[in-house]
This record gives sequence, structure tokens and C-alpha cells, in this order.
Amino acid sequence: MQFMKVGYLNALIFTFGIMKSASLAQIRKELKALSREEIMELCDKLLKYKRDNKELANYILFEAENEDAYVTAIKAEVSEAFSATNTSGFYLAKKSIRRALRIANKYIKYSEKPETELDVLLHFCEEMRELDMDFRRSKVMLNLYERQLVKINDIYSDLHEDLQYDFRKRVEAVS
Repeated sequence: MQFMKVGYLNALIFTFGIMKSASLAQIRKELKALSREEIMELCDKLLKYKRDNKELANYILFEAENEDAYVTAIKAEVSEAFSATNTSGFYLAKKSIRRALRIANKYIKYSEKPETELDVLLHFCEEMRELDMDFRRSKVMLNLYERQLVKINDIYSDLHEDLQYDFRKRVEAVS
């Protein structure tokens, strides 16, 4: 590939036979030396390489400007995962709940806004409380719920007072 001619391989460090990644500063320096076409080719390769890269690019390009719609879409997907929960036994319910939490965390990591994380985690806990089963009877599910409460309280305490006021009732309801 053409972008390797610019010195990309020179930025890689080999120590004891193990290839280490270049530092962020080195990568930025190399990117500045690339032409627009080479950068587009590199972006295409990154987007094809891993689904997370594609989802992050999608968030940055299309979703970041309208955070409310993004949060609504995440909540809908989490709700859908909860509606598919099999509540006949704790084992299957636990698997479904963990799946819903994986979905929530996957989308939370793209947005760096603590309000988004708080809103989605609150929605997760609200959905968990609305289940047809008493999750408190299962130690594993209770621990999962309590870990989310710890995360919620940490995020909540770091928010600005005005935002804390907006979320106060919901935080108290799930605690």
C-alpha cells in the first residue's frame, strides 16, 4: 500500500521479537505526512477491520450532533433486549440481562458525555426493576444491579448541580 511508503513501518518499534504499537504522537505525525487519498484508504481499512471502529465512526459522523435521539435509540434497544428476557428461571434471565447490559455499555462507550451514560444506566435499572421476577432472590443478579447503582452514583456525584437536579428523582427511584 502507498501509505506504508511514507514511513509507517518506521514508526513501529520491535523489542524482544514482539511488535509494539507506535505512540499516539508518532501516529499523528505520520498521518500529517499522508495525502487525503491515503488517509481515506487508511480509514476504509480501519472501518472494514473491526465492527467497533465502524460503529464509532457512525456515532461521530451521524449521531453525535443529536445526542437525545442517540439516547432514545439506545434505550429502545435495551428495552427490546429486556422484552426478550425469559423470566422462567434465573439462569436464562441472567443471560438476557447481561446481554442488555452489554448492549447498553457498547453504545455508552462511544459517547463521552456522562449524562448519556447516566440516562442509559438508569433506564437499564428501571427496566430491570420492571421485570416479572424478583431479581433480588438471585445473588448474581442482585450484584449486577448493585454494580450498576454504584456506577450511577459515581456519575451522578460528578455531574453539575443543575444536571443532578434533573436526574435526582430517577436516581432515588432505582436506589
